[in-house]
Amino acid sequence: MKVNTAEFVISNSDASKCPKDPIPEYAFIGRSNVGKSSLINMLTGHKSLAKTSARPGKTQLINHFLINKNWFLVDLPGYGYARVSKSTKATFQKFITDYFETRAQLVCAFVLIDSRLEPQKIDVEFINYLGESGIPFCMIFTKADKLGKTQVQKNVAAYKKHLLANDWEEIPQYFVTSSADGTGREEILKYIGAVNDEINSGSQF
Repeated sequence: MKVNTAEFVISNSDASKCPKDPIPEYAFIGRSNVGKSSLINMLTGHKSLAKTSARPGKTQLINHFLINKNWFLVDLPGYGYARVSKSTKATFQKFITDYFETRAQLVCAFVLIDSRLEPQKIDVEFINYLGESGIPFCMIFTKADKLGKTQVQKNVAAYKKHLLANDWEEIPQYFVTSSADGTGREEILKYIGAVNDEINSGSQF
């Protein structure tokens, strides 16, 4: 799938105020400083669509971007950033869970995971939440350019082993990416395109 147009539509902190358009949307979320904004910019081919920052935790709203006039890319706040106050974290948690549990247009969540790290408790907890809630999702391993290919494969394998050891019967779909060199871009867009085609053929909305 080719991204022809990408435009910002709205930011808000209330899932009920998200766009009412009956089109599919894909949410991107991950631990703070996982490289989410850079990945979104890489996928869309727009260098400044999502704001990148050296300060983790900058995204604090639900941000909707309309892609190709027919689907939404949703940029959600990162989780697990220690410098965000407890009250702010509680607010994030509420509107993030409200979004996931009430948003009928959501067809897939992409959970971003730093490929350089061993399985992080907060990532595993969030993945388990999505699984227990019946929310479709995929995993995206980011920053693959920071390691050799063999080490990335070892870290991904360790993550898969961890999930299988903790009651997961199978591993969710996953992608390995690098915003620096474009690794994984074609695969993710192809996946989204295929899901959109399936939805359009079945008139889900």
